[in-house]
Amino acid sequence: MTKPLKVITGDDVRYIAGLSRIHLQGDEIQQLTKNLEDILHYVHKLEKLDVHGVEPTSHVLPIHSVYREDHPRPSLKQDEATAGAVEARNGFFKVPKVI
Repeated sequence: MTKPLKVITGDDVRYIAGLSRIHLQGDEIQQLTKNLEDILHYVHKLEKLDVHGVEPTSHVLPIHSVYREDHPRPSLKQDEATAGAVEARNGFFKVPKVI
């Protein structure tokens, strides 16, 4: 048993536009009414598909990371890191105060 398609009216489009705070002209209302009708017809076609046994997916292709593995390794010592600084104090970079 197929359920009947809801017909989108100009009043529906005006109501949705009002909720969205969008001002529409007469020809825009007609065009959006047709577009929404087309979308509903397409969704109705999709509802008829037999999807039993089809696993839900978020992506069409398998996803894998393109980045390398992150392996910890020794880093610079504090005095080595601040060696090239214009000014350093107590092992930290000294920079002008910014407000």
